[in-house]
Amino acid sequence: MSNLFPVYQRWEIQPAEANGSTIIDKNGKVYLDFTSGIGVCNLGHRPKAVEAAVKEQLGNFWHVSNLFEQSGQEKAASLLCEYAGMDRAYFANSGAEANEAAIKLARKATGKTKIITFLNSFHGRTFAAMSATGQEKIKHGYGPMLETFVYVPFNDIDAVKKSADGETAAVMLEMVQGEGGIHIADKAFVSELASFCKEKGILLIIDEIQTGIGRTAKPFAYMHFDIQPDIITSAKGLGSGLPIGAMLGKEHLADAFGPGSHGSTFGGNPIAIAAASATLAAVMNDGFGTELEQLSESFKAVLLDRLADISGVKDIRIFGMMAGIEMATEANSVLQELREKGLIALPAGTHVIRLLPPLTCTLDQIEKAAGIIAETLRASASVHS
Repeated sequence: MSNLFPVYQRWEIQPAEANGSTIIDKNGKVYLDFTSGIGVCNLGHRPKAVEAAVKEQLGNFWHVSNLFEQSGQEKAASLLCEYAGMDRAYFANSGAEANEAAIKLARKATGKTKIITFLNSFHGRTFAAMSATGQEKIKHGYGPMLETFVYVPFNDIDAVKKSADGETAAVMLEMVQGEGGIHIADKAFVSELASFCKEKGILLIIDEIQTGIGRTAKPFAYMHFDIQPDIITSAKGLGSGLPIGAMLGKEHLADAFGPGSHGSTFGGNPIAIAAASATLAAVMNDGFGTELEQLSESFKAVLLDRLADISGVKDIRIFGMMAGIEMATEANSVLQELREKGLIALPAGTHVIRLLPPLTCTLDQIEKAAGIIAETLRASASVHS
């Protein structure tokens, strides 16, 4: 009997080693990992520069508390704000904590409490982040949520305008609904939303937990849309596997988060900060960005070429290095078959296969993954025909 609470639907894989785009299990079987630890290992497993930075920091100190000035935090904040086009950073331990900080900042800075989010969204599993999430299955069994969140259909500007009022502090948006099935925000909607928020004095919060740190082939997904958010949240790929999140804001919000207004014992931990700085240095490299743009174009071209004509595939949604393959049948059995063939992928909802390959994977690995998926989906389609 396990002593762990059974909150996770475990796979039948026990990793023993991981490197780059591959995982090796305890039996020696090699898997091509197109989950990246759910969008965490953007540079692949154990990137050398990040590993070296972590080892160096381990030789200095592991924890001193946020009562001390820490040059590592200042460096990471400077890199992250430059990369994200923001001014201030608050370091947390996860995406949910980053979103909690964003919600608190928005309410405190505006003196208002209402926040508009979107149906099918996902913002985390702490209570405020869960309340912000537009999926009822996440909230089942926990009783009443925080009452000041309002959920409207994704990409529906009229619904936003109808829901906004004098008590609206912010709109909270994912540019791509990752957990919700790889649904991509419409450019016209985003543009009009940003203009509306600016006109009404409503803060625009962009949840970049899954889409940030190069995942969409730009530093952050909002940069595809020619807008400027007030607040951005980041995590997952920020630390290459070390637990770290960040809430980034514009300068006009700085006074609302003064001493004692928020905090975290472990937020900005020196080891995680070292990993984040090394990760940011790698992804900010101009050569990396150019290669990533080319790889993301190849990723899209290969998937569409190999999968678009397969019976049972209803839609293929791709944005940078994120893909959602929507099927007529449920995804779980297909995902299990993919694992048996040596490819690890994710669900997104019940009928979508989600692919989040490392940003450092090769074209050969993309071709191999697409081949495995095509073979499996064709076999599944013949069974259900």
